[in-house]
Amino acid sequence: MADSNSASSHFLKDFYIPNYILMPEPKGEIVSDVPVCPVLVFINSKSGGQLGGELLVTYRTLLNKNQVFNLGEEAPDNVLRKLYLNLENLKCNGDEFASKFQERLKIIVAGGDGTAGWLLGVVSDLKLSPPPPIATVPLGTGNNLPFAFGWGKKNPGTDRHSVESFLDQVKKAKEMKIDSWHILMRMRTPAEGSCEPIAPLELPHSLHAFHRVSSTDALNKEGYHTFRGGFWNYFSMGMDAQVSYAFHSERKLHPEKFKNQLVNQSTYAKLGCTQGWFCASLFHPSSKNVTQLANVKIMKRPGEWQHLPISNSIRSIVCLNLPSFSGGLNPWGTPNNRKLNDRQLTPPYVDDGCLEIVGFRDAWHGLVLLAPKGHGTRLAQARRVQFEFHKGTADHTFMRIDGEPWKQPLFANDDTVVVEISHHGQVKMLATHNCRSKSIHDPSTHTAHEADEEDSDDEEELVGEEWRKFGAADTFKIPDEVDISQLS
Repeated sequence: MADSNSASSHFLKDFYIPNYILMPEPKGEIVSDVPVCPVLVFINSKSGGQLGGELLVTYRTLLNKNQVFNLGEEAPDNVLRKLYLNLENLKCNGDEFASKFQERLKIIVAGGDGTAGWLLGVVSDLKLSPPPPIATVPLGTGNNLPFAFGWGKKNPGTDRHSVESFLDQVKKAKEMKIDSWHILMRMRTPAEGSCEPIAPLELPHSLHAFHRVSSTDALNKEGYHTFRGGFWNYFSMGMDAQVSYAFHSERKLHPEKFKNQLVNQSTYAKLGCTQGWFCASLFHPSSKNVTQLANVKIMKRPGEWQHLPISNSIRSIVCLNLPSFSGGLNPWGTPNNRKLNDRQLTPPYVDDGCLEIVGFRDAWHGLVLLAPKGHGTRLAQARRVQFEFHKGTADHTFMRIDGEPWKQPLFANDDTVVVEISHHGQVKMLATHNCRSKSIHDPSTHTAHEADEEDSDDEEELVGEEWRKFGAADTFKIPDEVDISQLS
């Protein structure tokens, strides 16, 4: 037993950060060597039911409690500013270890996709040098970000052994860059009513403070309301966002009913039925199909906008950056070589500055994602995407970014509601050997796209087959006064 505890203590030294690195104070600890993998740990203690709180206790027991932060008490941008300022002061004072700490530093964030996106946005906006790579612990309902990089999608164990196992994976993980995306929404000032995005009871915080720009912002335009935000995984509009909106509304009204991941997913499926996602003709008028609501334009080459033709039956569009959507499904799939050539498609990489645009007719269509080689209707790949909403077609539509939905008012006298998505930058992630995401800069991942030669040419045929089978700081920052218990 003593040997076991000694081995564990020796292992944990690889991740330990001494207090003098974390805060400006007289150097009280003697550091003989820099740890191999120093980690800052950020935990949303309200995520995963009681799991977030339990995980917080375990990490603080195993590591220096001052390197483990409860996001309900301390905002990550404040923590990182203080840390990097202290590191700069130490380097100026001749501390030979400070630079190595900075080079080796990694971040662990435990929470839902909203919490992870918050950390990614903060690191991106602070422009830290070098930016620390980020590992994500899945504590939410969908857990798309952790799943895309090999960290799993099930809520983890919170005991000592589970945490040590995760730390070991962090030490062995490889670094990958991923694209981030800016979203801009602009509309004329309405004659009456509000154009503010309507979230389930309140604006979702993990829309990265999707907010109205100030009058002094260069993006502001007189006579218009302009909102901006960002995302890492996906933007969607249409029926899937409507179902998500219903789920989040119910969860915020009755949070006591949503403390179990399996129950959450079951409730989500039931709401898909009641909202008409499975029964289009009865509950969802054709006037709300995507083509009836908006024109969609894409830019494949700089400065060249082109109209994107979309079938009249498409009720939901997903602009996807990562190969993980709705709890780990991959709507784009892996086109075979013939499709790549015939349609001038490229493999879906997470760092190539391109989004994959996928359409769905209904939830039955979505079931094809459960099958091997299943995928949605591949519409295009693009570097920029623009939605121009039609005048007077509907009084609202539903949108969603990285799992957080809102209800967007539209106006009968306004044909200038525009949503535009463009590339924003990149951030470093940590990925395990089970990583699903592919990098354009990693030749070892390119050959994986050649194996899917049975990929269906006809989405309609595939749907019929599966029917029978299944039946940061300003841009991204969450305000300090926010109650992050509402984050997914």
